[in-house]
Amino acid sequence: MTTAPNSIVDYRTSPDQYKHWSYKVEGRIATLSLNINEDAGIRPGYKLKLNSYDLGVDIELHDALQRIRFCHPDVATVVVTSGKDRIFCSGANIFMLGLSTHAWKVNFCKFTNETRNGMEDSSQHDGLKFLAAVNGACAGGGYELALACDEIYLVDDRASAVSLPEVPLLGVLPGTGGLTRVTDKRKVRHDLADIFCTSVEGVRGVRAKEWRLVDEVIKTADFGAGIAKRADELVATSGRVASANVGKSKGVEWTRVERELSSEGNTLNYKTVQVSIDRAKRTVSLTVLAPNISHPRAAQPTDAAGIEAAGVTWWPLQLARELDDAILHLRTNESEMGLWLLKSKGDAAAVLASDATLIANKDHWLVRATIGHLRRTFSRIDVSSRSLFAMIEADSCFVGSLLEIALAADRSYMYCEPNNEDNPHITVNECNFGLFPMATNQSRLERRFYEEAPALNAVQALSGKALTGSDALELGLITAAPDDIDWADEVRLACEERIALSPDSLTGLEANLRFNGKETMVTRVFGRLSAWQNWIFVRPNASGEKGALKLYGKGTTAAFDMNRV
Repeated sequence: MTTAPNSIVDYRTSPDQYKHWSYKVEGRIATLSLNINEDAGIRPGYKLKLNSYDLGVDIELHDALQRIRFCHPDVATVVVTSGKDRIFCSGANIFMLGLSTHAWKVNFCKFTNETRNGMEDSSQHDGLKFLAAVNGACAGGGYELALACDEIYLVDDRASAVSLPEVPLLGVLPGTGGLTRVTDKRKVRHDLADIFCTSVEGVRGVRAKEWRLVDEVIKTADFGAGIAKRADELVATSGRVASANVGKSKGVEWTRVERELSSEGNTLNYKTVQVSIDRAKRTVSLTVLAPNISHPRAAQPTDAAGIEAAGVTWWPLQLARELDDAILHLRTNESEMGLWLLKSKGDAAAVLASDATLIANKDHWLVRATIGHLRRTFSRIDVSSRSLFAMIEADSCFVGSLLEIALAADRSYMYCEPNNEDNPHITVNECNFGLFPMATNQSRLERRFYEEAPALNAVQALSGKALTGSDALELGLITAAPDDIDWADEVRLACEERIALSPDSLTGLEANLRFNGKETMVTRVFGRLSAWQNWIFVRPNASGEKGALKLYGKGTTAAFDMNRV
């Protein structure tokens, strides 16, 4: 399952285009219902039976979550359920996985992970609570979706069960955090988890509650009322919008992200982001634009009323949306472009002024939601399987919030010509000290310096000051500061050396180096996905001609190589 030039995956969608999800909002509760159209897979060749999903289903879920976050500020609880009788979700479509390339499977799992991690992110940071109303059989990725919610309620109809049957059925692992959430989040005892994850039938009813696989079981006749009661109770625990402010804020109109993709696919331009692809060199130049360039005739708002009036055209929100779309496009549709050159362009003062507004209004619902969108987008950079070099050039504006992009890079090169007042500068501010934490719950500065106080204190002491290349190099904020004589050759050689190396090795190296130090549930989900699921997916026991994934549904038993590697 490869991406042909005429079949580019587009992550932009809207409710009128949904084929699988629907949502409704009643007061402070939103209900997301999964009712998958079997014949509407994102690629031909398989049917999405038993409410099983593929990338297209997850794209809709991502969009629906964004609309709940931004269009409905009063919503405090999201109920995730199924529109089908007796089946919640059977997980990722197995026949889709059997037809897919390894790269497609991995990118699919990564995006699915990010969407579900985003649910937990909204619960932790924004007070948006999620309740899984499991109204039927719930298996594999369907149970992983439920695990991403704050609470799981299972119907007690003597048939419905939760299960993770990937090991016995397919010879693979649950690919979107199932094992990690069962232990780290649900705290299921490891011997019980071992039984659970190696049985096809799963666990139902009271035993599922006793094993901590669900929070509550409710008889069929009482299920609807029980879910409604618990959803109301969760509203009371949410600080998303204070009760006194309910109904006072109008949501944002969530318009389609506009972009221009050239016919050759070599350029992709948005209002705040420009993408240029050099296929011969296998590099991508990804440039973010400051407000003075992207919005040259529009004054940026400085208060909450102005921010609400600007809506999706407010520069930080527009940047988050467009950068997110660009990253997803490149990851899915440009898999051979292995080196991203991260750049910025524009007036640093305009970026710092926007940051000041962001920080001054960070308790406003729309600003808090925008910070969340930026936080998740920057995290998407962190886990992208691409080499990242930041290029801090003469017209750069890597300051404050935009500096986070440079700090996410594997290396950063900053132009530094002696005695030249037009040299680029970088500036740290409050945005760089925890406003956009990584998956490790650290700021990127804390990750960079292993939370060592002397280095962090030295940087913080110069917060707000424009730093030259020599200043930044001394502080350890950049990798190199070539002068006008060395710049072109040093950058060229670094890029040529990088793209000559094995992409497989680089992916493993980058994943290890970017997430040093602290571990969290999220880093473990991604780490175990990279180190284990990616490997297991390509092993003969799973994807070989006699592997479980290939033979599923054909009435033939898989032939396993019984060696433990």
